Amino acid sequence: MPILNKDMTLCISLSARPSNNGTRFHNHLYEQLGLNWIYKAFAPTDLGQAIAGVRGLGIRGCAISMPYKEEVIELVDVMDPSAKAIDSVNTIVNDAGRLTAYNTDYTAIEQLLKRNDVPNDYSVLLKGSGGMAKATAAALRDAGFRDVTVIARNEASGRSLADLYGFRWQAQLDGDGDGPAPEVSGARGADMIINVTPIGMAGGKAGSKAGGAEANGLSFAQPVIDAAKVVFDVVALPAETPLIAAGRAAGKTVITGAEVATIQALEQFVLYTGIRPTDAQVRAAEEFMRAQ
Repeated sequence: MPILNKDMTLCISLSARPSNNGTRFHNHLYEQLGLNWIYKAFAPTDLGQAIAGVRGLGIRGCAISMPYKEEVIELVDVMDPSAKAIDSVNTIVNDAGRLTAYNTDYTAIEQLLKRNDVPNDYSVLLKGSGGMAKATAAALRDAGFRDVTVIARNEASGRSLADLYGFRWQAQLDGDGDGPAPEVSGARGADMIINVTPIGMAGGKAGSKAGGAEANGLSFAQPVIDAAKVVFDVVALPAETPLIAAGRAAGKTVITGAEVATIQALEQFVLYTGIRPTDAQVRAAEEFMRAQ
């Protein structure tokens, strides 16, 4: 990596729980390609001020992670169709102070479903209702999946997401362990289960739920995992979440958040730089990212 200098182009990420995934992936590609660029992760205390900084400081690109994918919409100038179609943003590109929002999460989910040959007649349980869940639900719908149940305790956001894509909503599954569910019909299991919540994510402030029990928790009960054929966790840190570990142990096809992170980060890299690295360069960056 070049020594820090005044001519460097800066890209950043904004997340409540920053990881080194994007930092290592992007910086490794910058080095391979000889670019005078640098990438840094931040945990903003004020999202509005952070985006104002992107605009005012001429920061070229900004990755957006949970929980800011929807909140950031009102702070940008232009919504690319990839973000506007699902009202969710994971990428901002700054062109001389004009901020355009994109969503590369959708692309990642779409590619991974194809890469793993997941039949679209599979039943699906999708747990979560935030911005990443929107991207996942849109990719499922567009891939032809119809038997999908959104699992979300927040009835307003859960029902809204399910209705938007013609799916069902359920507050919780039997055995989730947080008290009785509201009276809704729902599945006890499915062919594919997808976690799009922070459960199983490393990080969080010391003593918080996110840094303790939630980080070590299973987003689906073991009987639901056992009944599934495909176990998919969008959580990228750690690469082997409790759900993915349980899926592997049960002999299931697993799709990891680390795979999602690689694809969406690659598409972000292309948007920021206008350069598409070779497959070999991407593999090298991915290996470097995962070796942390």
